[in-house]
Amino acid sequence: MALIIPKKYKQKLLPETTEIAIKTIKDTFQAKLSAALCLRRVTAPLFVLSGTGINDDLNGVEHAVSFNIACMDSRRAEVVHSLAKWKRMKLGAYDIAPGYGLYTDMNAIRTFEDLDNLHSLYVDQWDWEQTIRREDRNLDYLKSTVEKIYRALRETEAKIFADFPHITPRLPEKVTFVHSEELLQQYPDLSSKEREAKVAERYGAVFIIGIGNPLSNGEPHDGRAPDYDDWITLNEDGFYGLNGDLILWDNILEVPFELSSMGIRVSEESLKAQLAARGCEDRLQLNFHKALVNGELPYSIGGGIGQSRLCMYLLQKAHIGEVQASIWPEEQYELCRAKGILLM
Repeated sequence: MALIIPKKYKQKLLPETTEIAIKTIKDTFQAKLSAALCLRRVTAPLFVLSGTGINDDLNGVEHAVSFNIACMDSRRAEVVHSLAKWKRMKLGAYDIAPGYGLYTDMNAIRTFEDLDNLHSLYVDQWDWEQTIRREDRNLDYLKSTVEKIYRALRETEAKIFADFPHITPRLPEKVTFVHSEELLQQYPDLSSKEREAKVAERYGAVFIIGIGNPLSNGEPHDGRAPDYDDWITLNEDGFYGLNGDLILWDNILEVPFELSSMGIRVSEESLKAQLAARGCEDRLQLNFHKALVNGELPYSIGGGIGQSRLCMYLLQKAHIGEVQASIWPEEQYELCRAKGILLM
């Protein structure tokens, strides 16, 4: 996505007040999320050892920032992309019962991102994971969880409106569910991102189910690594996938706004099938994958929710740099400043 400069953009809050509002959003939402999904907060690592299979591979092609550890015979460590697998291991280590889970503050560095209104080198999100029973691995449980998260979002938006009444709420009352294959059938001549834009603008908030498995045109809606979300299982609607993305419509930038990726995690069977589909069966020798296949990890559902993105959306900002301190190209910084978009 190229840098977008909205016409007639005006900040709703000055930078100093924005800092106060950011804290309000983060304090409010994580309390709402924790209560809605029965989650407890845990401390998470910034980096993990390479070669263990614990780090999130995202779309399977991105490279993590890595470094040698001098006092450990120069073993290699890498900054996490997210904590999808680490959280599932922690559920098992803490023996957390079904229906309960954990959340944490995840910080990452993604050097491969193209920097624009929504993308930064620095990623901060609430990573959460909940233990479930095998029989909970279904579409109804996924949708119910999404609806709980969405209610927490709307309640946080209401809190911001109470504190800053000139920031008018814009989230619709309900989130709409649609499968990526249904979108393809509705808009066969559009790209996946164009389809997202169409459905997000129509409904305001949409959860697109089925991210990772090839659709009827032979292409996946978007990429997913093969070893955390389950995208290969045939669900009750007759489509593939027990995962998805929560997309909002941002009427300031006039673009679809991805806030969260989440899903029911792979079972022993779906892990093997997805690794085979991607030609990654060698990963079965890694620690995480061996533990999962051996039945040593609980079934779970989980995801990540962007902290800076949520602040940007609820405070109706035009650039993620207005709510997050990071590094931006000098020309982008100057162009934004000239248009009244003040980057931290």
